[in-house]
Amino acid sequence: MLTMLRDLNAHNGHANAAMLNAIRQRGAAVADTELCDLLHHILLANRFWLLTLLGQPFVVDTESRPSASFDELIQRYAHTHEQQSAWLAAATEADLARILESEFIPGGRCSIAQALTQVCLHSHGHRAQCAKLLRRHGGTPPAMDFIFWLAGRPAADWGVPVSAGTAPAHDAL
Repeated sequence: MLTMLRDLNAHNGHANAAMLNAIRQRGAAVADTELCDLLHHILLANRFWLLTLLGQPFVVDTESRPSASFDELIQRYAHTHEQQSAWLAAATEADLARILESEFIPGGRCSIAQALTQVCLHSHGHRAQCAKLLRRHGGTPPAMDFIFWLAGRPAADWGVPVSAGTAPAHDAL
């Protein structure tokens, strides 16, 4: 299970970065409020799961603030992905079985393995919506299929400077 979750997480980062870069190339898409709100929603959900598995507080007011720029949004995605990847790199199968509890989790609880699966599936579904919105602005969504990613396992290319190990000023970490 751990190997599969590491692969899914790596693919999720790659696919998120590819979609964000494709959107950035279309000025009209970057200015689309519906698209930017959807991107923020994906990030907000990913940050909830990350902070919950790290045992850190999820401060809704802080996390819900929109990014000041599209590049900052991308940096927040990159930082969140880097933290997820670092946690997974050190995780054990026993860690995946640990139960998370929160009022924000339907049913109140789930395992970390289930939470990480949710991150990937949730992001995947919303990336499909992003692809449709990008097409509305004449953009071409990147190829993001997991099976194609497996062939070369490309790393996430965020396309913006990301300082390793440091959170963008917006993050409450």
